[in-house]
Amino acid sequence: MNASVALLSDADIFARIRLLRSPGIGPVSYFQLLGRFGDAAAALDALPELAARGGARYRPVPAERIEAEIARLRAAGGQYLFHDSPAYPRLLAALETPPPVLTWRGDLALLGQGAVALVGARNASAGACRLAREYAASLAARGYAVVSGLARGIDAAAHRGALAAMGHGGGTVGVIASGIDVTYPPEHAELQEDVAQRGLLIAEMPPGTEPLARHFPFRNRIIAGLAAGTVVVEAAPRSGSLITARLAAEAGREVMAVPGSPLDSRSRGCNELIRDGAVLVQSADDIAELLERFDGPARLKLREPMWTGSGAPYADEPDFGHGPQDDAPAEIAHLLGTAPVAIDELIRQSGTSAGAVQMALIELELAGRLIRHAGGRVSLG
Repeated sequence: MNASVALLSDADIFARIRLLRSPGIGPVSYFQLLGRFGDAAAALDALPELAARGGARYRPVPAERIEAEIARLRAAGGQYLFHDSPAYPRLLAALETPPPVLTWRGDLALLGQGAVALVGARNASAGACRLAREYAASLAARGYAVVSGLARGIDAAAHRGALAAMGHGGGTVGVIASGIDVTYPPEHAELQEDVAQRGLLIAEMPPGTEPLARHFPFRNRIIAGLAAGTVVVEAAPRSGSLITARLAAEAGREVMAVPGSPLDSRSRGCNELIRDGAVLVQSADDIAELLERFDGPARLKLREPMWTGSGAPYADEPDFGHGPQDDAPAEIAHLLGTAPVAIDELIRQSGTSAGAVQMALIELELAGRLIRHAGGRVSLG
């Protein structure tokens, strides 16, 4: 999987998008199918037979829908960025299961710069917004790309601060939970367009997709994955900003937090992060110094998993495979029940290879009989 996007034909691009958008195909299934069949077109041809082995009839997403998606992306001025493109960001590619394809508008060269994520509360205090704006401007002036999620409050302040300092070599990257052509919140239409025109706008969801609650953890994972470190300026307990911070820690990135008064609920999240091992920062100098010298595992220790239950973002077993695989699918349906079980355990109990188990799981997933859970666990649906 090392071909560059420049070498992909229109037919290859079409087939990849159609494979990823087809029912039952998640990022890990996508990578497994590419590894086994060599390319997306061959994988698409194999889907009906794979699903039939799992006990169901199957149809890939209609070609007309993919044609409409591609046309909509072009009309919005966006482009696709595939996981094996040389332009795909190195830090994001280092995640266990990186997004197979992103859509983007703006200056893709920003992904090659040092990046820092700056996130926080939507209902942030005026002082925290000022602080975020000043941090972002100072970091952008030092040449960093400031990554955030274009939400209200701290996110918006971070983008505006970085945009104000862009003449000094840095910039800003906005990652959204909707399609690249959809603005959320609506009052950020001008800001989102400014980010797309002067910085870089990224989306994982297909064009035209409205932002749903379940999309935001995916967006948060990309924010954390793009940056060497994540700074939380203000956050309530169990907020999306804390999810971003803990995802950064899981990825081995540095996590920083700005302390606040224990009397303000918007500071409790940051104070809890510091208690759990995040680095206390009080200035852009602190942040830059930490990023410049950080070369080890993140110090933040997770106290709880980020997701539980089904529907977890990228919760599939992160084994992409290494080229075509000839393993016949394993007989594992009898090993599965309604209680989640680790895929490693299925491999041990079946006595077959990881590739054979993965293909069996894909067959069951395509047939609608499999539920994937956090931590690489699966169950019958």
